[in-house]
Amino acid sequence: MKLPTRARFSTICIHAGQDPDPSTGAIITPIFQTSTYVQDELGKHKGFEYARTQNPTRATLEANLAAIEGGRGAFVYASGLSAISAITARLSQGDHVVVTDNTYGGTYRLADKVLTRYGIKFSYVDTSDLAATEKAINANTKLVFVETPTNPVLRLTDIAAVADLAHRKGAILAVDNTFASPCLQRPLELGADLVMHSTTKYLNGHSDSIGGVVVAHRPEDLEWLKFIQNSAGAILSPFDSWLVLRGTKTLPLRMAQHSANGMALAEFLERHPKVTRAIYPGLASHPQHDLAKRQMPNGWGGMLSFELKDFEAARRVLNAFKLMALAESLGGVETLVCHPATMTHASVPAERRAAIGLSDSLIRISAGVEDIEDLKEDLDQALSAV
Repeated sequence: MKLPTRARFSTICIHAGQDPDPSTGAIITPIFQTSTYVQDELGKHKGFEYARTQNPTRATLEANLAAIEGGRGAFVYASGLSAISAITARLSQGDHVVVTDNTYGGTYRLADKVLTRYGIKFSYVDTSDLAATEKAINANTKLVFVETPTNPVLRLTDIAAVADLAHRKGAILAVDNTFASPCLQRPLELGADLVMHSTTKYLNGHSDSIGGVVVAHRPEDLEWLKFIQNSAGAILSPFDSWLVLRGTKTLPLRMAQHSANGMALAEFLERHPKVTRAIYPGLASHPQHDLAKRQMPNGWGGMLSFELKDFEAARRVLNAFKLMALAESLGGVETLVCHPATMTHASVPAERRAAIGLSDSLIRISAGVEDIEDLKEDLDQALSAV
C-alpha cells in the first residue's frame, strides 16, 4: 500500500510498513508464529531463515515505528530495558555516559548494578541545566542519555540544545521518548541520534504487551542495532509485535484524550487544598512550561504527579482509589496510580531520590481515556481520605 508522498501523522500510524497480506489480502498483518522457514533450495530462500533473525510480523512493526518516529530504521526488543541495553552494548570499557539524574529506576539499576561491572562510567546530571550537562561531559563521554519528560517529576530537557552540545563534544544523544510518544515529541527532528521507547506504554496502549524499540537514522547505528538484536537475541515476539501494531493505529486518538485528561486532572489537583504541589508540563506553574509549549506542540500527555503533606497522606489516598488502579506501568487506556518511591523507583537510593525531588509523599498518575468527570470524582473521593 503506497502512502502519499506527504502523508500526515495519523495516516502514517495506520498504514506505514503495512501492506495487505499477498496470499489472502488480509488488511491486518498476520502473526507469523514460526521458529524457522523452509528454504527453496540450498542457498535460496524467501528472505527469512530463522525467526530470531527475521520475522515478518516484527519487520512490519519495525517499519511502522521507524516511519512514526521519522527514522530510517527501527529495531524492537523484548522490553524497554532490552532496548536501552542494545544502545549501551556498543560502549567499551572506560567509556563514559551522561544520564538524566531523574531517570526511570530500571535504567538507573541497569547502569549502576550491571554496566558498571564492565568498566563503563556514569554521571547523573540534571540535563535540563545545559551548563551542568556540559560540565559533566568529559573526553571519554560517548553517550548522553536523556529522559524527557522525566519519570516521575516531569522535568524537561531541551533536546535540540543538548543534541548540539553532545555533538560538539563528540558524543551521541539518545532520548527516551516513552512519556511523550512520537505524537507529542520528535527527538530525531530535534537533533537526537537515537530515540527509544518502552513499547509497553503508549505505543501499545492497552497494558497487554512488554517491549522496547530503538529508532535511528545513521547507518552505523542501524547496523549495530540489527547486529545486537540478532546476537543477544532479546527479540520481540510475533504476538507482541502484532499487539503493538494494533496499538499504533489508534495512537493519535488515544494521545489526544490522554493529554486532555492529563491537563484536566492537573488543573483539578492544582486547585485542591490538600495538594501541596501539582506537576504537569501543561500547567503555567511548571518551571519549564515555555519549553513544553515549544518542544511538545501537540499536547503534554497523560503523565502527571502531585505531592501531599507526608507519606501517611499519600498512603491513605493511594488505598482509597476506586476507579483508578494502583499499579506500576503507564500509558494504557485505563488510569493507573503509583507511589514511585516504593514502586517504580524503589531501586534508587533514598538520598538520590531526595536530590532529584522524588519525595515519599509524591503520587504519579497515568491518566487514561475514561470520562474525565469519573476520574475527577474518584480523585476527589480519594483525597477526602486525608
